Amino acid sequence: MSDLEGEVLTSLRRIIRATHLHSRKLEKQTGLTTPQLVIIQTVSALCDPTVSAIAHAASLSLATVTTILNRLEKNGLVMRSRSATDRRRVIVTLTDAGATLCARAPRPLQDQFVDHFNKLTPQGKNEIVAALHRVAAMMDVERIAEPSLTLNSESVV
Repeated sequence: MSDLEGEVLTSLRRIIRATHLHSRKLEKQTGLTTPQLVIIQTVSALCDPTVSAIAHAASLSLATVTTILNRLEKNGLVMRSRSATDRRRVIVTLTDAGATLCARAPRPLQDQFVDHFNKLTPQGKNEIVAALHRVAAMMDVERIAEPSLTLNSESVV
């Protein structure tokens, strides 16, 4: 293995480890997993969101969001109710406990990344995106990862 290959693999391992450690710290502080916190923050940020709007905004599959909402609802952090104007729509809202937890929770690692990413020049952003697309292709992520986890152009994990 060349030095460059080793550097790339070491960087990937460091990213994975940092993500794992941050997730554990977050779970210890809040009792929530990172995806659960992302859902709570998404519900907080959106106005009367439906499950599909949450899934789109959080770049998660509808099934994943539904499963997470079931757990959050069971724990008294969110509630679902029918829209007063359109009974077919189910609206998700935070309970008082969910809003308090959201306000006190540390920021997910992805938010820190977004802050730094947004300070880059457009060229710097495009270089990172292009490099990550190439790395993902080399690792065959399209075949391995769930397609619904593919990010839309407005969000970054």
